[in-house]
Amino acid sequence: MRKAVVILAAAFALWVIYANLFVISDPLILGILFISGIFTILFLAVGATSRAPDEIPFYDWVLSALSLACGIYFFMSTDAIADRISLLDAFTPDQLFFGSALLFLTLEATRRTTGLGLTGVVMLFLIYNLFGYLLPPPFGHRVSEFSYLLDILVFTTDGLFGVPIQVVASYVFLFVMFGTFLSKAGGGDFFFNVASLVTGRSRGGPAKIAVISSGLYGTMSGSPTSDVVATGSITIPVMKRLGYSARFAGAVEVAASTGGSAMPPIMGSAAFIMAEYSGISYNEIVLAALLPALFYYAGVFAQVHLRAVRLDLRPSEGEIPTVAETFKTGWVFLIPIVGIVVALMLGYSPTFTAGVGVAATIVASMILKETRMTPWQIVEGLGTTTLQILPVAGACAAAGLVIGGLSMTGLGMKSANVILELSNAQPILTLVISAIVTIILGLGMPTPSAYILAAVLVGPALAKLGFPTLPSQMFLLYYAILSALTPPIAVAAIAASAIADEDPFKIAFSAVRLAVVGFLLPFAFVWNPGILLTLDPLSNTLAVVGAAMATGAIAISVEGSMGRNLSTLERLLLTLAAVGAVCPYPVIALVSMLLIAALVGRHLLRLPKAAEKKSA
Repeated sequence: MRKAVVILAAAFALWVIYANLFVISDPLILGILFISGIFTILFLAVGATSRAPDEIPFYDWVLSALSLACGIYFFMSTDAIADRISLLDAFTPDQLFFGSALLFLTLEATRRTTGLGLTGVVMLFLIYNLFGYLLPPPFGHRVSEFSYLLDILVFTTDGLFGVPIQVVASYVFLFVMFGTFLSKAGGGDFFFNVASLVTGRSRGGPAKIAVISSGLYGTMSGSPTSDVVATGSITIPVMKRLGYSARFAGAVEVAASTGGSAMPPIMGSAAFIMAEYSGISYNEIVLAALLPALFYYAGVFAQVHLRAVRLDLRPSEGEIPTVAETFKTGWVFLIPIVGIVVALMLGYSPTFTAGVGVAATIVASMILKETRMTPWQIVEGLGTTTLQILPVAGACAAAGLVIGGLSMTGLGMKSANVILELSNAQPILTLVISAIVTIILGLGMPTPSAYILAAVLVGPALAKLGFPTLPSQMFLLYYAILSALTPPIAVAAIAASAIADEDPFKIAFSAVRLAVVGFLLPFAFVWNPGILLTLDPLSNTLAVVGAAMATGAIAISVEGSMGRNLSTLERLLLTLAAVGAVCPYPVIALVSMLLIAALVGRHLLRLPKAAEKKSA
């Protein structure tokens, strides 16, 4: 039965490839067929509870058949649906039945794939949409009929078949397929060996391997939890075996894996949603996101290094691969990566670019016997892609319901007004409140749905204050990502706790400390958009150099040592200089960078003297 489900999922993946690369699909039809196909497979592949039997129970067959029936009905009725005048034409009995059924199926699919957290949020919004007319201003609205709600959510492209599911059905699906095939051919091992080759022999080697390999793996996956499971199952036990505390080992993996959702090209699937929602091109988003993601990892890496020096953590005991061993078979995995970069630079669409990546990965894997995939592995890769998409599809379908309800009731603008009221329209305070709200919205949720909710509920407040679209949307994306490691839920820390055998709360708090640069970066690039390369060349260069120096200064200040312990005054000066280094005013930025250089240089000059005294 499992093999049959994989084959069914593979057939569905082939249809997605055909629909995206070989025909021009109507967005409504694409959304309808994608949702019904995904739900048909989902109810066969994901049990109703964690205790679900191995054999598929009859009620799951019923739900799967109902999903297929909804797809057939909506597909056969697309002309009638397109010709309907929303909110004026009354529903026929069959439209009412299949529309309500699809609404119920979406809620159940969300519950099975993402849990009660997101499902509860969606239910709250649905309750508000139905009964919000009973509330006083400013939160009251005039919607009071279920048919009105159903019309917007299911029979237009403003709800269930809106932007989130359209993005999943195209860009996201194909990029996840690229990552799946790259992993199946051995790309994950290649990335891990590259990380081992670069850092394995230095102090804190295993922790540094975790940082680099998780970042590289994040370019394929973009999911903090799956990154923790994939790379942490190797790095965390190695770190513990070499004497690293379980708390530190888990925290390093969580901080490193969470950053994968900010790493192009996939960026936790949210980059594609941002492109559709904001109107900014995907290529522009990827270019803007690259340097902040590298700064995030540089910050984590620097803190790991400084901690390793202070605690004298040992390098890896295992055999480190040589350059020849790493690239003997691994060089073939550079071909699809180069193919994707070239396609993006030539201006091809993200959908076509992902298709190039998938094709290049399959062709490149055939070059060498060691990486060659069998026909069944290719089928399995197609099926695995569909199965990996199930949670994302469930989350984005639910997000579509929320967006449709918000546009219908105007709650998005109302929430923006409340945020501005609380902050008294002060820019910095508005950003702080926006960050807190985004983290709360993202607790326990996948990155795409967390970002969507933040963009709809919080984004208008930033727009009203005149913040540029790209920096403000990236600001929200970063805090949606960081919610994965922020207590009290911290899903990435929960995943790591099972491997490290440590309290997830302890891991989460340590991970927050390691990821402190990530919490500060969004404020920096909203203040100085040159970090996102959106200004003139000179301003961009100054901003990037300042952000790089600020990253190092923050890491040193947080760890409080650099070969020897720093005084409180030195740490305070480094922190203030880091803030000044990302300032958009050139004079202040240059003076702050000189101060950082002076403080670090003075400290380094004193290290030999301290070492001589210690040896004496």
